[in-house]
Amino acid sequence: MKLKEISVLLAVLLIVVMMVIPLPTILLDILLIINISLSITILLVGMNTKEPLDFSIFPSLLLLTTLFRLALNVSTTRSILSHGNAGHVVATFGEFVIGGNPVIGFIIFLILVIIQFLVITKGSERVAEVAARFTLDAMPGKQMSIDADLNAGMISEQEARMRREKVGHEADFYGAMDGASKFVKGDAIAGIIILFINVIGGFVIGMTMMGMDFAQAASTFTLLSVGDGLVSQLPALLISTATGIIVTRAASDGNLGDDLTRQLFAYPKLIYVVAGCIALFGLVTPIGILLTWSIAGLLVFAAYRMQKAKEKEAEEMLEIPDVPSGEDHSPENVLNLLQMDSLEFEFGLGLIPLADASQGGDILDRVIAIRKQIALELGLVIPIIRIRDNVNLDSNEYVIKLKGNEIAKGEIFLNHYLMLVPEDEDHGIIGIETVEPTFGLPALWINEEMRRKAEIFGYTVVDASSVITTHLSETIKRYAHEILGREETKQLIDKAKETSPSIVEELVPSLLSVGQVQKVLQKLLKEKISIRNLSVILETLADWAVFTKNTDYLTEYVRQGLSRQITKQWTVGKMIQVITVNAQVEKAISENLQETEQGIYLTMDPQTIQQLVQSLNETIQQVVRVGIQPIIMTSPAIRMYLKQIVERINEDIPVISFNELESDVEVQNIGVVHFQDVGVVTS
Repeated sequence: MKLKEISVLLAVLLIVVMMVIPLPTILLDILLIINISLSITILLVGMNTKEPLDFSIFPSLLLLTTLFRLALNVSTTRSILSHGNAGHVVATFGEFVIGGNPVIGFIIFLILVIIQFLVITKGSERVAEVAARFTLDAMPGKQMSIDADLNAGMISEQEARMRREKVGHEADFYGAMDGASKFVKGDAIAGIIILFINVIGGFVIGMTMMGMDFAQAASTFTLLSVGDGLVSQLPALLISTATGIIVTRAASDGNLGDDLTRQLFAYPKLIYVVAGCIALFGLVTPIGILLTWSIAGLLVFAAYRMQKAKEKEAEEMLEIPDVPSGEDHSPENVLNLLQMDSLEFEFGLGLIPLADASQGGDILDRVIAIRKQIALELGLVIPIIRIRDNVNLDSNEYVIKLKGNEIAKGEIFLNHYLMLVPEDEDHGIIGIETVEPTFGLPALWINEEMRRKAEIFGYTVVDASSVITTHLSETIKRYAHEILGREETKQLIDKAKETSPSIVEELVPSLLSVGQVQKVLQKLLKEKISIRNLSVILETLADWAVFTKNTDYLTEYVRQGLSRQITKQWTVGKMIQVITVNAQVEKAISENLQETEQGIYLTMDPQTIQQLVQSLNETIQQVVRVGIQPIIMTSPAIRMYLKQIVERINEDIPVISFNELESDVEVQNIGVVHFQDVGVVTS
């Protein structure tokens, strides 16, 4: 445990001990002076904080200082009633500060208590209560504002996290201050009660146990009690003032001294008017010209200095620096116009409520969820998605853009639901005919009444926000390989270096460049293979990059290294149903591969490719008709080239090789692709 932590623990234990064990008067004097010093320190720190969170420990400190003062009250009361003496500090406050007159001291004590209890403490308590309530009420709005800025790309994820933490800390602080202000109020009440206990108890003990007469007992114990009350109420008043200053600093940008001079003397002309009033006041009243005109002169001097400072500041703002000829003098920097967002989601004016949290819109929250989902599924941290309205779009239209180019679009009807329409079925539900934007299925936009009817019949019904987020999510997955750039790849490699430094140091840049690693990752993402297990991918690349730098070959080796992941992705249990190609097709593809400096390319003649595409399409359609997802399996040597041919039919159909499956998987052949005929097994 650190020395600072031990010191705080010992200080708290000392406070508890003070209430139980009698203390010598010299130690009481030291502790009373420490109490005064601590209260002055707290007041000065409170005046110099720019915002409440700069002194976030204050509520806890307020409790400890209150407990410390009460412990001192107990100790001084014990000393006063036991020995008729409470040390030099209490005696000084009783004799020197109030001139040895208990009546004057009692009046001063009451004035201090009234100032603290009725003015400062009561006001601070109310401000803390209102601030706590308003801070908690505003918390959801602040959180949504942070999320909106994050999704708009105005702030980074780290800054958003810091802002969220600050909002939470503010709510905790004002909530704690609401309760802590009660400590100050209770302390003021306790001070009054302790004073009367000391006076009455002193009379009784002085006359019955110490042999004093009434006058002597009254003089001795009243002076000591009032001195004790003053020496405890002065620090209490300072800390109450600090409490009020801290809870009223919400709308401030600087410390109290800076704000006071800047705002109080913001209008020098008004200070001149005040100086004139004071000077006139000295002429027409018996107060005297010397005093009033001296103060008026100081005000005139202060106003003059502030006026000159403001004029100098204005001149500095008006100064225009010399700009070399040929440069753009316009206020905006044209280079900023060249910036292009990686991902943009734009919508027509009619869809604004979907993005407005005050109107029940939840698109911003859903976009955050999409980014997390894709990170978990594909291992890709997609950049910030800029969300904005576009007056050039139709009212109900939205578009998704990748690097400034439209890649998807759709149409949404607010206050409607999308129902997927079953084929060849008379559903009897009325709506606006449309096409589901993600998968291109026939659908209807239906109202609330029809939604209930559709759900009764068991049809699939989704709300407008879900339609958009599903479309956005699937579109991002489809174009994930284009989203992954050099910078994103470098970030992934740097992240992997934290857990696997030796692999990264061996691979990049010794064996492969960041660009080559990027190409491998892009090829994986294009075929919906997650790159989340990046350490395995990089380790496989490090193993094989010694032999080849061809990213096509390296991708195939990586796929084989991810066999457990690919097996889990495409198998059901330990069985997989696949379409295969016969030996004739495999031979035709392998014999028509040509190697160049840029890579290996398929040089099969167009007629043969068209024949193969037709056979593949027929086989795939037959498999789909029996309700099975088409998966094509072939040998590792031609997998990537067969995938290029399959993409002409449907780029979402997976093509895997035998080496990408674990050995304990049962492979069931449900179709074989030939050049001429097509055979399908449906067992």
